[in-house]
Amino acid sequence: MHKILIEDIEFEPNKTLHYSFDDCIEELGCELKAELDLKSLGDFIEVSGHAEGKITLTCDRCLNEYEETLDIDIEETFAKNSLQDEYGQEFELKGGQFITDLDGAKEIDIYDILYQSVILALPNKKVCGINCKGGMFVSDEDIKVHDDRMDVFKSIKIERKD
Repeated sequence: MHKILIEDIEFEPNKTLHYSFDDCIEELGCELKAELDLKSLGDFIEVSGHAEGKITLTCDRCLNEYEETLDIDIEETFAKNSLQDEYGQEFELKGGQFITDLDGAKEIDIYDILYQSVILALPNKKVCGINCKGGMFVSDEDIKVHDDRMDVFKSIKIERKD
């Protein structure tokens, strides 16, 4: 498994643990390589680094599969203890202050961090190329299938007055 104990980070020089990941994210079917640094900052753990890989996606226009290159910068902050206990019911987050609450957990799941990072890095509209015009997957023969509901339109006559 790809889990790091928080106490292992605490015992590292400068309280920074380097972690290399070279594996497949099974649920997404992508190979990913990542170099991460996990640093203890008192009540917080900062995870930073970079991940690269390739993932096979399906084009939203033509429905053909294509390969997308992943190039992801990772910046995550985790609170070791429950933020709600420390800060009460409400507190304001400012830009760049998204913090994941570990709620007393003793480990950080690197696999989960990378999985979420890949999901967030995927394009909203998956297109195989800038020139993709989409595709017709029905032949002319398929289109000529008779539909009784359309018979009513055969009897419409339009008179043209020029």
